[in-house]
Amino acid sequence: MSSSSSSSSDQKDTVKVDLGGREVTVPKGGLYDRYRMAPDLDAIARDPRVSGVDFFRKMPKIKVDSPIGPTLTPNFYYAISTARLTMLAPSRAIRARLPEELAPLEVTPGLGLVSVMFFRYDVADIDFYTEAAVGIAVKPARHGKLGFFDLVSGLKNEHLHSYVLSLPVSSDIAQVRGHDGYGFPKWVTDLDVSIDHHRTTARVANDSGGVDLALLANTPKQTAHPSGERVGSLTSYTTIGGAWHSTLNQTNVLNAGTTRSAKGVTLQLGEGRMSDDLRSLKPKRTIQFDVMTEGQAALHMPVPTSIQSRSK
Repeated sequence: MSSSSSSSSDQKDTVKVDLGGREVTVPKGGLYDRYRMAPDLDAIARDPRVSGVDFFRKMPKIKVDSPIGPTLTPNFYYAISTARLTMLAPSRAIRARLPEELAPLEVTPGLGLVSVMFFRYDVADIDFYTEAAVGIAVKPARHGKLGFFDLVSGLKNEHLHSYVLSLPVSSDIAQVRGHDGYGFPKWVTDLDVSIDHHRTTARVANDSGGVDLALLANTPKQTAHPSGERVGSLTSYTTIGGAWHSTLNQTNVLNAGTTRSAKGVTLQLGEGRMSDDLRSLKPKRTIQFDVMTEGQAALHMPVPTSIQSRSK
């Protein structure tokens, strides 16, 4: 299991909590143990890893019923770093992996976008964890015609819509909340993500402890942004109880950079579910590498959404 430099110095220092009938362990004295999703923002602002909490003060939490019991939403992430590799892939291969109600976002006829993402959540309402994903860029479900603007904003990572094939995480609470509460294909595995201004590395372990997927890259030059100046959104589509839902994740970008060059970027495919999912999409080449060394996020609970049936 990935370790953190957070308040829990020993993984035995845990407490058990109930999430909709599922028992999970969380760090004793951690944010979830102390606040149960109702954080003291003034206390969190004093954490040296958190640059500020203004982004969250303007976003009141509400209590909702969910498959994991009553919970507060959104889920706040106060200090995060992320990396995303965007690749071109044949639309035919993408459609074979998409539910028929969703359609790929195409850059040209016959070519869509797929991505591999890595996340490190240093300070969060549900404590430290890491995550990785194989996702498909899809057309916004409520759209008929797709305009050029949608493609441009999608490539800029400003307003993405996606369907996720695999989403391993490093902690039990993240797995139960993500799988039972959001409908995401989550499982727990050893997952290391390290992102700084020089290097970006990640390693996702498979069931036998070998490499499922790994990344080694030079971090693109970073640009600082004042809090609230650059807020992106990601809408993910999942089914919960047979009904379509959309989940909104808002990201407050504080330090980020992009490169269109694949030079200095090595993605290793091994044996495992993530690599299998990526291979099935038949990616042709990497067209963009985005790294955010510092950011924040607000993950909202899923809401039911109407999705028109599409022909393949």
